[in-house]
Amino acid sequence: MRMGQLVGLNIRNSSMQDRNIINGTSAVIFAPLADFYQTLWPFILVAIILIVADLRFGIEAAKKRGETIRTSRMWRRTINKLVDYICWITLAGAFGATFGDVLNIPILSAIIILIIYGIELSSCFNNYFEARGWKFRINVFKLFGQKKLEDAVEQINEKERDDGDDK
Repeated sequence: MRMGQLVGLNIRNSSMQDRNIINGTSAVIFAPLADFYQTLWPFILVAIILIVADLRFGIEAAKKRGETIRTSRMWRRTINKLVDYICWITLAGAFGATFGDVLNIPILSAIIILIIYGIELSSCFNNYFEARGWKFRINVFKLFGQKKLEDAVEQINEKERDDGDDK
C-alpha cells in the first residue's frame, strides 16, 4: 500500500467515526425529547387547529372593520402564537411529568391546557361574531359554573369594540 492510500483510509475512518459520534449524540439528546412530545402531540394538533380557525375568523373580522390585511404581520402573529402555545403545552407536559406522575396530581397540567384552549376558543368565537356583525362576546371561562350559556355572553358597545386586543 502506498502512503496516499493509507492517509485516505484514515480520513475515511475518521469521518465515519465522527458521523457515528454525531449520530449517537443526537440519539441520546433527541430520544427523550421525542418520548416527551409523543404524549403531547394531540394537544399541539388541537392548538394548531384552533390557531388556524382564529386566523381565518380574525381575517374576516379585520375585513369587516375595514382594516388592511398585511400578510407579513398575519404570519408573524400566527407563528408567534404557535410558538407560545407550544411553550405552554410543553410547560403543561413538564408539570404533568413532575407533579402528575410523581405526586399523582394530573389536574395541574389539565388546568394549563384548558386555560390556553379557553383563551383561543374565546378569540375564535369573538372574531367569528364580529365578522358576522353580532355585537356580543363570549367568555369561555364563564361557562364553568354557569347553568346557562347566556350567562357567558357579554353585550359590547362600540367603545369596547375599539379597545379590542386583536388589532
